[in-house]
Amino acid sequence: MKYSILIAVLFLFSCNNKETILLPKANVSVVADVQDHSPIYLFFRTKNQDTLTEVNRKNSIITTNWILNIDKRLPLRVVIPEVIKLQEKKRKEKAHKNEKAENYYAYADSIAKNMAFFPFTKVYYKMQKPAQDGLVIYFKKNSDSVSIANTTLKVNQVVDYIHQKNGVLAPKVVLAFDKNMCFEQYIQHKIAVRALTESKNVVWSEYVF
Repeated sequence: MKYSILIAVLFLFSCNNKETILLPKANVSVVADVQDHSPIYLFFRTKNQDTLTEVNRKNSIITTNWILNIDKRLPLRVVIPEVIKLQEKKRKEKAHKNEKAENYYAYADSIAKNMAFFPFTKVYYKMQKPAQDGLVIYFKKNSDSVSIANTTLKVNQVVDYIHQKNGVLAPKVVLAFDKNMCFEQYIQHKIAVRALTESKNVVWSEYVF
């Protein structure tokens, strides 16, 4: 399968068929380059009035870094169950496991005009409401505000708020997302609060409900 990129549009050509993925956009490159990778595609589909996805992982190699190219229009309720399946497949691999292989989401850096990547290897997703065990940050659909302990803040204020409340980054911070949030908004929010999850020694759970 061949592909080409035009800013935030990924074109794929296979068997004389043309597929298009609208990549999420953000204004910074968290990771600018990933070597030794395999592409996986989640296409936007509709059936009647339902939004669906079609997953293409034909070219994925278990020992490589996986790059998930996900259409920005897809809601998390459709995306995350497929991501969980992919993560479980890679995590359960024993015979050819590569401990250094990472997983990334692809997106377009609208400032640098290049493809960029966001790591999510250490994230464990749960399709349920989180228990009130820790400081839950709830991200709302179509909103630049979040709810934290009965307080409403702008997304770009979250990291400073956590620092002020705890003195250091709290290990019990919990991220929760509206299941109907589109994937583009999810990536933008994750980038905005990435300082909370950048520790390489922490395994994070994220909740989608």
